[in-house]
Amino acid sequence: MKEPGALEILDKQEARVEAANALLFLQGQGRSVAGERGQEEHPEEREQENVVEESASSSLSTDEDDGEDDESMSDSKKGRFAQTSDAQVNFDDILKALKKENQTLRESVEKISLSESSLRNDAEKVKFYTGLPNYFVLETVMWLLAPHMDGMKNMKLSKFQQLLLTLMRLRLDLRNQDLAYRFGVKVGTVTRTVHQMVSIMSSTLVPTAVFWPSRAELRKNLPAALRTSHPDCAVIIDCFTVPFEEPVSRGNQQQQQRVVQSSQGLGTSYNVLKYLIGVAPQGVVTFVSRGVLGNVTDKSLAEGCGLLCKLLPGDVVLASRDLDIADSVAARGALFRIAGSYQGEAYGSSEDSLQADASSETVSVQRHVDRVISMVKQRYAMLTGPVESPFTTASERTSNLSTFDKIVQVACALNNLCISAAPLE
Repeated sequence: MKEPGALEILDKQEARVEAANALLFLQGQGRSVAGERGQEEHPEEREQENVVEESASSSLSTDEDDGEDDESMSDSKKGRFAQTSDAQVNFDDILKALKKENQTLRESVEKISLSESSLRNDAEKVKFYTGLPNYFVLETVMWLLAPHMDGMKNMKLSKFQQLLLTLMRLRLDLRNQDLAYRFGVKVGTVTRTVHQMVSIMSSTLVPTAVFWPSRAELRKNLPAALRTSHPDCAVIIDCFTVPFEEPVSRGNQQQQQRVVQSSQGLGTSYNVLKYLIGVAPQGVVTFVSRGVLGNVTDKSLAEGCGLLCKLLPGDVVLASRDLDIADSVAARGALFRIAGSYQGEAYGSSEDSLQADASSETVSVQRHVDRVISMVKQRYAMLTGPVESPFTTASERTSNLSTFDKIVQVACALNNLCISAAPLE
């Protein structure tokens, strides 16, 4: 079959247009003669006429669409612009509203952004995301860690973003998937960044911020509350526990038992990790032990964590409860005192006054240590637990420290960079 020529197509279209015009003309004539009376008497004919009109108009529009698509689109656009112009829209008001909305969106995005500029100008955001008092301290930590981060291969995150991600993990205890969404990286990148940054901060920041002060410094900064009762106080010690999700592996149990030099067997594994913390009288953390299982006694932990090696003859180790380490402390030439336990002959006071002083001092020391421990946990929610199992295994073969042990030490170091628990005098 031969394809119809262009002239034949034009002839058919013209014929359709003429037929449609004739129907419209006849329809108009019929309306003028019949009028409203004819419409009421012959409703069926009126419906037929409507059908004819719709078919004619549809055929006309179809023919016009087939031959003149571009013209119809331009006509529709002209119609819309004509309606807009007829409505007399004030474009200045629309532009002002859009500018105002844009500014609001900019401010909201700036509030949730994690860029250096947004943190530099917002101290509250720095406290919320990092726990540090201001951007200056955060910048100081970044300056201290930057030379040790050159070996980290992470092209998607800058050094500042890697530090901020790690601090947010410690501070808010956000999961890896959450941090991956916030920083636009994969979950594996978040996991690797946290472990590497914790190791760097443990080897660089912890020795700088968590250290045992000299005796002269301790006596110089001794609070007035302990200056009269315990002028030789070197440290206030106590233990705290952190739950973990899964039991520690048998190999890690053996490592921890070897660290505390305990002759006990593996025994029952409690789902907690126990730490011994030493606090200076002024409220600064000066010692943090490794984490051991919950079934280890306080005495075994204190004797095996290395705290006793730091004592000097004449030092006083203060605690709010009996840890059963008096003999071990005495072997170092120091004294272990439970706050409130005094001998009447030594102080030459009446028994009633001693009991009153003992109770008040016990409460004071207990609140002092509890304030420091709670402050560290409040600043860094990851220390409240439960600890995920990947953090409870030793991160390096040459070290007995697990990743969470390093996290506890890093949290104490960061806490020392903040305001002290005891007011400065």
